[in-house]
Amino acid sequence: MEISTDMLLKLLLVAILLNIAGCGEAKQNNTAIETTEVQAKNPQEKLQVTVSILPQKYFVEKIGGDLVSVNVMVEAGAVAETYEPKPQQLAQLASSRVYFAIGVPFEETWLKKITAANSNIPIINTGEGIEKIPLVGQSHHGHENGHEPTHKQENQHEKHKQIPDPHIWLSPRLVKIQAERIYETLSKVDQKNEHYYRKNLENFKKEIENIDKRIREILADIKRRKYIVYHPAWGYFARDYNLQQIPLEVEGQEVSSVQLAKLINQAKQEGIRHVFAPPQFNSKTLEIFAREIGGQVVIIDDLAENWAENLLITAEKLAQSMR
Repeated sequence: MEISTDMLLKLLLVAILLNIAGCGEAKQNNTAIETTEVQAKNPQEKLQVTVSILPQKYFVEKIGGDLVSVNVMVEAGAVAETYEPKPQQLAQLASSRVYFAIGVPFEETWLKKITAANSNIPIINTGEGIEKIPLVGQSHHGHENGHEPTHKQENQHEKHKQIPDPHIWLSPRLVKIQAERIYETLSKVDQKNEHYYRKNLENFKKEIENIDKRIREILADIKRRKYIVYHPAWGYFARDYNLQQIPLEVEGQEVSSVQLAKLINQAKQEGIRHVFAPPQFNSKTLEIFAREIGGQVVIIDDLAENWAENLLITAEKLAQSMR
């Protein structure tokens, strides 16, 4: 069958159009692949980062996304104040490109060993520039009920007043500052993905602002502002939301029997029926206090990995006890 010239031109036009469409589709597919590579690398290609505690892992992953792999030194369930990293954790530092410190006590001893394990690793303190509050206020070793403290108690009180509170990850507004430092560091180490880290930082800031707003809503209708804690981890949280934490222990030292009796009486007079404690601590003083006030121990975890969820859960528990 003989094909006319018009028919050949039409067939040629169709072929050209199909070829253009195919090229366009291929180009779109290539673009999709490139985007995916930015957002999800193979495990061995990810930027290796080490942090001190689990909440930092949450922060770094929020900003680093699929481009980072995070090694945590203080394992779940451990006490950050006394933790000693395991040999395999120190070995993992060999492949880390950066270490994010935060000021927890174990770093004072172990950062030198961490540097020895990887002399090239930059150690970035995300708490640098943040003004620290004292670890505990006067409510711990104060002049309750008009009784003057002994010289020994005064010295101990002054010692505690001079200890900076390291728990800066429990304040949303301070986490914003830490997030900026994480972003800046990742962008320097991995410059080609700066725009990706910047976008994630902005998204994380919005999440932080939303968490702060929700916490304020949760605590809006509480009737009192004081709460008893075993370990004074929530000082920044208390400051941010106009609360007052009263601790039973500071830096491993529990209150004296006289102070414990005063706190028990105070709790009874003010209708306090809960004492808050982290899951890592188990104390006879804690049990005695809860029993004497006719209340119970409520677990709140200052080292939980899911930072946002944990702050909301803690706010709910505090609100329920203070309504």
